[in-house]
Amino acid sequence: MSVHPLTPAAPAAGPLQGVGVIITRPARQAAGLAQILAALGATPIIVPAIIILPPTDAVALERVHASLAHYDIAIFVSANAVEYGVPDPRRWPARLRAFAPGPGTAAALVAVGMPDPMIPASSFDSEGLLALPELNAVTGKRVLIFRGEGGRMLLGDTLRARGAEVDYVDCYRRAVPQTGGDGLSEVLAAGRADALTLTSSEGLDNLCTLLGGEALRALQRLPAFAPHPRIVAHALTKGFTAVATGGSDAGLVAGLLEWFSTHPRQQH
Repeated sequence: MSVHPLTPAAPAAGPLQGVGVIITRPARQAAGLAQILAALGATPIIVPAIIILPPTDAVALERVHASLAHYDIAIFVSANAVEYGVPDPRRWPARLRAFAPGPGTAAALVAVGMPDPMIPASSFDSEGLLALPELNAVTGKRVLIFRGEGGRMLLGDTLRARGAEVDYVDCYRRAVPQTGGDGLSEVLAAGRADALTLTSSEGLDNLCTLLGGEALRALQRLPAFAPHPRIVAHALTKGFTAVATGGSDAGLVAGLLEWFSTHPRQQH
């Protein structure tokens, strides 16, 4: 895990002026949120809490790419699934509709040339996907789920119960960072961090493993902003003050803006 404080050459004045925000997303996915926060005057501190790697077995993914025409529905569970799992769009059958659990994953699909992915209308998660009418009438349909190794089984189990034939393909794996705890400890000791953003429970566990003593206590004193109730609940069990936000980057930013409008940044 590396720590990258991003300070604009000419710091922007804005409603988050001077607020240090720790972003724990994998490095490639952190840039968009960092840019938004910097434009609002914040100082983004990128601390990837999970490392994303290719799958240990690429053969299964190659086999799936060769048989895409056999499927009716394809679900990408995250932007990582898109980055590591999507084939050359020219090989994508026109009739195979792609689904995404939220706008971030949908944007990743569009960026690689996959137009018009379906996203939930309610919550941006597996439960939201399963509420879509298109994923309710699936008797006899063949569904392909692109995911990371060891992902949740809710999608597949529910779709099978609704009569679908479901195949999973593991297209990436998550790893625990082996370094970076010292850098984050220095950031916390210097009082340069005022908020923590979380997008996975696993990432929070990794941070707690890498830190200890006063550094972990300093991290726990920061308000932790998370876009999903499961992550909020997990953060509470770890001793954090967890703040629930809306989904996606927009939800995290809105949560930060609301919090710091009524909780002025502490001077260190």
